[in-house]
Amino acid sequence: MFKGMGGLGDMAKMMKAAQEMQGKMAQLQEDLKSVMVTGESGAGLVRATATATGELTGLDIDPSIFNPDEKEVVEDLILAAIKDAQAKAEARSKEEMGKMAESMGLPRDMNLPF
Repeated sequence: MFKGMGGLGDMAKMMKAAQEMQGKMAQLQEDLKSVMVTGESGAGLVRATATATGELTGLDIDPSIFNPDEKEVVEDLILAAIKDAQAKAEARSKEEMGKMAESMGLPRDMNLPF
């Protein structure tokens, strides 16, 4: 297509590859919104559900922990479950980004997007 134009042909290939990667990244970001992870605390008494992008979507609390005298314990369990869900969301997101990087011939641990 760009014969005889020196490095412009390579530049066109690089631009096309960059556009493809951008499209794949956008699709992955959209897909991660539908991947759910669940964090828990108190041996499962409190469960927080989030998307792989870290958006909290649900909270399930076992009614047995509702004791007015232990309000602070319940709050701590809720916070711990949310933090666990967020950590799992981040790990899942990194895992999926690593898979994408590998599929493009890049190192798995390369931080995408750049």
